Amino acid sequence: MKLSDGVEQAIHCVTFLSGLSEDGVLSAAALAELHGVSGSYLLKHLQALSGAGLLVTTPGPKGGYRLAKPKEEITLLDVVLAVEGPAPAFCCAEIRQRGPNPLPGRYFTKPCQINAAMLKAEKAYRAELAKVTIADIVANVMSDDDGGIAARGCAFLELNERKTGNRASSQEKLQ
Repeated sequence: MKLSDGVEQAIHCVTFLSGLSEDGVLSAAALAELHGVSGSYLLKHLQALSGAGLLVTTPGPKGGYRLAKPKEEITLLDVVLAVEGPAPAFCCAEIRQRGPNPLPGRYFTKPCQINAAMLKAEKAYRAELAKVTIADIVANVMSDDDGGIAARGCAFLELNERKTGNRASSQEKLQ
């Protein structure tokens, strides 16, 4: 199974946004610069994350993105579904019923076993993603950090984090 580049970008952005100060936001341009990716492509995924209720968007010249809920409540599955959508990765087109000399319908009363196996695998995959939160990712990264990752992040935030001064109003909108 191959997920789009947008999934990787979205997970990295959500993880980085988890380190913002209480009233801070980051612009899409800053996030694109940090990760060395296309701003227009990333913006599409940030909007999907906002639409899924994972990010809050603050409009205006000092606007940007921040998490809509605590990092402990956002799973990798949440991010994947926001970017890729809820449809299963495998879609059975019932090709077993096509081609020359088709068999009667009585041979196809049971679900396609290939589809059943693929859906079972996807269910397991999604269950594993649902177990991992952004907080888990951050904790694992920080446990292996000798200080370089944290220093890079702090330096970037020092230059690019925007203070909105309206954290309370953002939280009120969520309730």
